[in-house]
Amino acid sequence: MNTGVLCGVRVTHESAGVDGIGAVCTDTEAEAVAALLGFEGITEAVVLQTCNRAEAYVVADTTEAGRAALSTYVAAVDEEAAVWSGHEGSLEHLLRVACGLESIVLGEDQVLGQLREAYEAAHGADGIGVVLEDALLKAIHVGERARTETAINEGIVSLGSAAVSLVSEERPLSETTALVVGAGEMGQLAARAFASRDVDRLIVANRTVSHAEHVASEVGVTAEGIGLDALSRATEEADAVVTATGGPEPILDGETIGDGPSVVVDLASPRDVDPSVGEREGIAVYDLDSLEAITESTRAERAAAAEEVEEMVETELDRLLRGFKAKRADEAIGAMYENAERMKRRELSTAVAALEARGGLTEEQHEAVEALASALVNQLLAAPTKSLREAAAEDDWTTIHTALELFDPEFEEAPPLGGGAGGELPESPPDGLPPRIAAQLYDDD
Repeated sequence: MNTGVLCGVRVTHESAGVDGIGAVCTDTEAEAVAALLGFEGITEAVVLQTCNRAEAYVVADTTEAGRAALSTYVAAVDEEAAVWSGHEGSLEHLLRVACGLESIVLGEDQVLGQLREAYEAAHGADGIGVVLEDALLKAIHVGERARTETAINEGIVSLGSAAVSLVSEERPLSETTALVVGAGEMGQLAARAFASRDVDRLIVANRTVSHAEHVASEVGVTAEGIGLDALSRATEEADAVVTATGGPEPILDGETIGDGPSVVVDLASPRDVDPSVGEREGIAVYDLDSLEAITESTRAERAAAAEEVEEMVETELDRLLRGFKAKRADEAIGAMYENAERMKRRELSTAVAALEARGGLTEEQHEAVEALASALVNQLLAAPTKSLREAAAEDDWTTIHTALELFDPEFEEAPPLGGGAGGELPESPPDGLPPRIAAQLYDDD
């Protein structure tokens, strides 16, 4: 087992705009994971890509190897847009993301499902090992606790519901025909939010018509599902449009938007709505960057709950770090003892072979030699064991890593310590050999 060191980098709504996040995102999370695993020294990787964040984490032999791999993931953005984190900082950030503390909508629920999907995608790409397994499962567990044990997700709980709140500020929903473009998770959340606030009529558009029809049938208001080929007709009928397709190119521009909608909210990254739509007179266009203002009131209402969740994260992070440190120290200690035990067995075999050539050993003599070898191993390794545990507790990963290299169980074996190729003992007892054992080994009588 090699636990490695966790490194992370992220581009989020706090460090970049929608376009910056979109520039970093790959077609799939699994594709990004596979690319990161291709770098030397990278043993694990996971990537989380949503409409307001692109984050990558790797477990590497060294911090330098981790940063070298991750730098390729954020190569498309300016240096200021990329936020880097080391082992502890990455673990803490993952816990905070899962709890919704880093979301535009404080405590939003959707990010927890997105983190689960990122975990599954990384698993499918063979990117999950002992470090990320512990980190991601802990993050998901804490995220679930945050939502069941506190009020962090009461009220507006997603970007979809925040978008609907923004539309409601522009016009009365009871007199609105709303068009939701995209039937994925974000589109479904927006559709349900419109229905929960009694929108007059709802149209759901999606590339796969059956998916759109399924969402429309579940919302409980007057609704229909259509394909994207009917989008022009739908925009003529709609008073408000919310887009969330996740496609690579804009699907609405100044020509196709029509004369119907007075408000358009683009939740996609990359953008679904071409900037030319904002130039049309009488249409208010909002994107992810615009939603931060509307979510401030939600953030204020959830301040007390957020404090509870912050304490929860701090406690769980401490447990996670203690577990990691123990595993890291145990790995080095285990390698050290494995190495020493193998050397002990080899030297015992050499000594026994030499003694057999000189007439053999009594059972008592054999036990004495074996006891001596075991005692020497235990006494010699007692101090290094204590030092390695202290190094782990003090985050001295240089010492731990050096120990792993020094005591690599796959090292090239040295020649036997006790004699030549024929298995003979030295002509005289080595310095430090106890007199009783020396007498038993070298007494010809």
